[in-house]
Amino acid sequence: MQKTARDSQNFEIKLDAQLCFAIYGAAHAFNRTYKPLLEPLGLTYPQYLVMIALWEEDGQPVKAIGDRLGLDSGTLSPLLKRLEQAGFVARKRDRDDERQVRISLTGKGAELKNEAANVTEAIGKALGCGLDEAAALRDGLVALKERLLSACG
Repeated sequence: MQKTARDSQNFEIKLDAQLCFAIYGAAHAFNRTYKPLLEPLGLTYPQYLVMIALWEEDGQPVKAIGDRLGLDSGTLSPLLKRLEQAGFVARKRDRDDERQVRISLTGKGAELKNEAANVTEAIGKALGCGLDEAAALRDGLVALKERLLSACG
């Protein structure tokens, strides 16, 4: 039986029944969990994500990092500036295309990867689940994100 507009008016909207609220709460819990782990490294969570992207592939253009992380230049530029001031990255104009700025790890930034290894381990412990379960959760959320992005055009 199909719901009508009248049925919708009688439908109770409850906060705890909202998937988006559960995801929102989980995101905040992740941030609270990461914060004390990243502070000794001198990183915020968004800076940590940039560093992971650079540890995977050094020397990326700013645009590629922004696309990968879903960050616009207004958010990414000050974040990169702070990483540069901390000595973790260097910003340099691309030789072939002066309009592009490439971000490269410094020696200090590359070495930070070793110190950050304990962050992943600590998050794994905080999750309290195995690698397979964590991967299934991640894959489900990635699929959800893709469906939502598809739906909004």
